[in-house]
Amino acid sequence: MARVKITVFKRVDPSVIFDGKAPNKPGTNEPYTVCEAFKDGQEFIIEDSLAKPEGFCGWAWRDIYKDLSVLRFGGDFWPGWMKPGEMFTCCTDGIRPVSFKMERLED
Repeated sequence: MARVKITVFKRVDPSVIFDGKAPNKPGTNEPYTVCEAFKDGQEFIIEDSLAKPEGFCGWAWRDIYKDLSVLRFGGDFWPGWMKPGEMFTCCTDGIRPVSFKMERLED
C-alpha cells in the first residue's frame, strides 16, 4: 500500500455558509466557529495501516476514508477530474466543514 499525505486544506467559517449569521450551538448564545479539531495546513502521513491517526476527528475520518482507500491501493479518480495520485475531499459537517487534500506519496 502506498503512503498518503493528508493536508487540512481549508476550514470553512460557518458565517460564510449562513450568509453572515452562524447558528448558535445548542443551548447557548454562542455561535458556531470554524472546526476546532484541525488547523489549516495541518498534515498527517498515513503509512502502514488505515488506522485513524491520533488527534484526527473520527467523524471526518469516516467521511474521507473511501477516498483515502482508493489512493492507498494505487487507484486514481476520473481522468481530467483530479491529477493522478491526488484527491480533494471533505467532511460532511454541514455547519463547519473541513476540506482535505490527499496526495499519494511515491517511494
